[in-house]
Amino acid sequence: MEIKKVAVLGAGLMGHGIAQVAAQTAKYEVYMRDIKPEFLDNGMKMINDSLQRFLKKGEISEAEVAQVLNRIHPTLDMKEAVADADLIIEAVPENPELKKNVLAEVDKYVKPEAFIVSNTSSISITELASAIHQPEKFAGMHFFNPPQLMKLVEIVRGAKTADETVNVIVEVTKRMSKESVLVKKDVAGFVVNRILIPALNEAVTLLDEDVAEPEDIDKAVKLGLNWPMGPLTLLDNIGLDTTLAIAEVMQKELGSKYTPSLRLKEMVKAGLLGRKSGKGFYDWKK
Repeated sequence: MEIKKVAVLGAGLMGHGIAQVAAQTAKYEVYMRDIKPEFLDNGMKMINDSLQRFLKKGEISEAEVAQVLNRIHPTLDMKEAVADADLIIEAVPENPELKKNVLAEVDKYVKPEAFIVSNTSSISITELASAIHQPEKFAGMHFFNPPQLMKLVEIVRGAKTADETVNVIVEVTKRMSKESVLVKKDVAGFVVNRILIPALNEAVTLLDEDVAEPEDIDKAVKLGLNWPMGPLTLLDNIGLDTTLAIAEVMQKELGSKYTPSLRLKEMVKAGLLGRKSGKGFYDWKK
């Protein structure tokens, strides 16, 4: 089955970027759905800002910017978004119950031949698939932040995911000019976060133990491990709340070595979430 129309559920940090890639690179018609007008407005603003950056770099033309924006249809109506979509990409916040409720609503309107994927970074694909009637047509399609620039997509098999579903998602990933890795087992954290979350948590623990200053922890990892940015800067970019949510899922599924540090929990409680709140390990208001 050829994918022509895509629905992206969620216009936030990941959703707007996925919608942009689907419209700009893959040239799909995209319905971007969220629950409040201001969320959609903010999503469209972020897409426009990103397109303007591509324009300034000379990577796209004014005409192409207009074409991309014409392909994206923001909507508050779930039925309008998914009823005619060939592929539905769920990109709502990292909360299992919220995701399952959204997927159950999708299931009411979706056409039987459509495929559904979740952009979850840690939640069980098998568990999420239990919310829909055709779990064989469901998989994980985990993009990385920002989706407009990051090349990787993790494609995750649930217990009932069909080979056809995996093949379709691999083709969609290619059309988006991304590289995919197939995660054969539905394990918490998949491949990247399984390695990354303990590393980020350890960086926070080093800070907690007053081993080094934030700038030096970041500098050590950038220069010593050749990361493009240090772990504390990366945490501020991902969002401390998002990282904590992933760590807690992994702790529950995989055991105590994924226990989030006390400082991470305290910073989230204090609303120090990184860039999105203006302050995390660094002050982003400057």
